[in-house]
Amino acid sequence: MRPAPGNNQGLASSLRGLAGFVLLMLAQFGVRPLFPGRVAVDFALIAVLFAAVRLKPGVAALTGFLVGLSVDALAPDSFGTSTLVLTLIAFGASWLKAVFFADHVGLTGLFVFVGKWVFDIATTLLMGAALGTSLAVTLLVWAPLSAALTAVVAVLLLVLFRPLYRPPGR
Repeated sequence: MRPAPGNNQGLASSLRGLAGFVLLMLAQFGVRPLFPGRVAVDFALIAVLFAAVRLKPGVAALTGFLVGLSVDALAPDSFGTSTLVLTLIAFGASWLKAVFFADHVGLTGLFVFVGKWVFDIATTLLMGAALGTSLAVTLLVWAPLSAALTAVVAVLLLVLFRPLYRPPGR
């Protein structure tokens, strides 16, 4: 007996999504360290947001938790910050996926920009590392620049590798 054609397409879509997720996580830990600086692409956040459109909110939150845990493992001085923030962002992204992740590249870029900016604001405030003018510069200059770069890379990845990152059913 042959499986239903829709079942094969769903499995193929899931495997493509998993491959895209793994590639982005490899880029987070393999490529990102090669370009140090205040403005860096956050491949882990892109992976979480692109995965969240494929997952239910609870599973997306678990994914955000595990990715945040892996990111926090490299930053013991702020352990738990990325875990908490990525869990909340993944849950929110999955819950809002119908609104923002239409198959429109501009909306996806905007969503990634906002997600990264919220991530940077939350981690900066939770860590309490910056105060006064330094806090304002971090939140109003460096965080938006990092969010913009991450959004541009996410849009490029979405355009270049559309089958890997396209939400299911599209």
